[in-house]
Amino acid sequence: MRAASPPSVLSEYRWPAEQDEQLPALPGYVLSSFSPLIAAAADGCLTEHYAKPSASAASRQRTAVLVVSSGNDVVSAEHVRDKVASGRRVGPLFFFQAAPNSVIGQVTAHWGLGGPVVSICPVGDPLADGMAEASLLLADGDADEVLLILVEQAGEDAPDSADRAHALLLAAGDGS
Repeated sequence: MRAASPPSVLSEYRWPAEQDEQLPALPGYVLSSFSPLIAAAADGCLTEHYAKPSASAASRQRTAVLVVSSGNDVVSAEHVRDKVASGRRVGPLFFFQAAPNSVIGQVTAHWGLGGPVVSICPVGDPLADGMAEASLLLADGDADEVLLILVEQAGEDAPDSADRAHALLLAAGDGS
């Protein structure tokens, strides 16, 4: 295995991009902003680099997707917890949207990405942990590019926070 060098940034996108930007709805996902945040950040970043989706783009068949989130989908988790605690039925869409891989599957199908899919919870700085994981994916030869998406929802424990997502499309750095 080669030593992992810092990846090069091919494109970058942050949501919200503008002050009062509204998060686009994502069909099939309810209540929570988590999956729409991932989709919006991915679309913004990939549009900046590729301009438009193409499910048949051979160059994207080795593009990995890496989602980094400290809290994951806290809104859906709280909703399911409250329903279960009160003995009420949980809607079937919550089983579908419970894993970040469900929205990543939509992103990869839409953009024709064919590399590995990885979701991690950072133990330190989310960007540093994500860049380290992306470096490993590139150095190991598992991917030629990595779409790194950092996503966090506003939470009760941080009332001043806001939903946010940051996506970077990365390729192997000069040293690899």
